[in-house]
Amino acid sequence: MTATPRRIVPYAGQATATAQHRRLFRTALALGAVASLALVSACGSGGEEPGADNVIQSGKAPSYYPAAYKDVIAASKKEGGTLTIYSNTDQENWAPIFRDFQKKYSWVKKISANNLDSDEVFQRVLSEQATSGSPADVLVSNAPQAWADFAERSGTLMPYKSPELAKLPASATLLPNVYSMSMDPMSLIYNSSLVKEKPTGLKSLADIVAKDPGTYKGKITTRDVAGAFGFSVSHAFTDARPEAWASLEKLLPLGKAESSSGTQLEKVLSGEYLAGFFVSAGPAYPKVEQSGGLLDLTFLDDGTVVLPRGVGIAAKAPHPATAKLFTDFVLSAEGQRAVAEGGLTSYRDGIEATDGRHTYQELVKAVGDKNVIDVKYTKVPDDEVKTFTTRWDGLLGR
Repeated sequence: MTATPRRIVPYAGQATATAQHRRLFRTALALGAVASLALVSACGSGGEEPGADNVIQSGKAPSYYPAAYKDVIAASKKEGGTLTIYSNTDQENWAPIFRDFQKKYSWVKKISANNLDSDEVFQRVLSEQATSGSPADVLVSNAPQAWADFAERSGTLMPYKSPELAKLPASATLLPNVYSMSMDPMSLIYNSSLVKEKPTGLKSLADIVAKDPGTYKGKITTRDVAGAFGFSVSHAFTDARPEAWASLEKLLPLGKAESSSGTQLEKVLSGEYLAGFFVSAGPAYPKVEQSGGLLDLTFLDDGTVVLPRGVGIAAKAPHPATAKLFTDFVLSAEGQRAVAEGGLTSYRDGIEATDGRHTYQELVKAVGDKNVIDVKYTKVPDDEVKTFTTRWDGLLGR
């Protein structure tokens, strides 16, 4: 499935760490009750610099890496201190990751990470590889369909088995040579100043809008299922919860589709939309923090979709050794703490959900195993894609 290319938001240069302290988030769920997210202020450790508790071993690989890894480090030092990432990840999410990666490997002076739509990450690389070559070293996106299509093409990904895999669950390998950088839950967001009855899930939101459809007409947002991200999370939800179509039949006629979580968040915050569902929690957490209470977020009590964020190395990466260092770093304990600090959801065992860090283990504990819907990186057959998107778009308001 190929989506039409959308707007590119370029970014280049070294990302710097935000000076804001992250809030602690606590999720309370009684058995059979509503899963919700509460964000509370945290002062950190006595006003320390953000990330100060993430002790980085500068210039050193973990002790369990093979001895030959020193050759990868040496090769990286000769690559000019540059790394280029094509991703759909917000700069706020990247900031602590880049900060700590550069603490570990100080010779990497310039990291360029553009912010593309989920599908466009792959469309751009394929287009560049077909002509003069691509500058991309590392690819990061949470679009399973697009990843599956890209990975099955010859000569797109560098074969690489990270030494971190022995420390990670089997689910960390999404596809051959594609690993999970984070496992991010999808959320329901709403403008708390305009939505008086607080939704707790898809059925809850459908029941609320059914009481006053005029107020909510054109005021509900969801992701465009023409894109791999929107299709993957929406299809996974209905596949796991087929009864949810009854709620979607109430919601979609009042809704509008958007192609990015960032757009959804901004429009809900401004009041253009009142609520949105299947919004990635990764970019949502910082926006909720910064909204002064105007934007609120909850996990869906009728099924929380968790979408892995894949990372892989381009086959013809201009800086292959540095790309390997970066990939291994984001999978390591040091990297997973930085991943979580930036608002994405860490899944590696041993990462504590403190100082605003978010973990998959905490999510599962909050909502329960049976209420987590994990998205697999498998390619859905074209006829199934067509059947689903036809039904979804047929309901969607225009």
